[in-house]
Amino acid sequence: MFNCNWGFMHGFGSGWGMGGFGSIFNLLFIGVLIYLAYKFIQRPPRCSDGRQDRRDSLEILKRRYANGEISAEEFSKMRTVLKEE
Repeated sequence: MFNCNWGFMHGFGSGWGMGGFGSIFNLLFIGVLIYLAYKFIQRPPRCSDGRQDRRDSLEILKRRYANGEISAEEFSKMRTVLKEE
């Protein structure tokens, strides 16, 4: 006799409640999950003992020397420090 459905979830099916706000929230949630998955996949691999960091530092040092930003003396001192670690 009386319809007790006050309009909630009318036409949206289960799980999409709250009308348009539920849809926006679900799309936002899915977007965040996709973003996190992308960032996880794009994370560069690193060696556990820090060797990768030293190689990167040595490459930067070589590039600075090649560009003339540092002298040969500075280059040799910094390279020695990097190889000692």
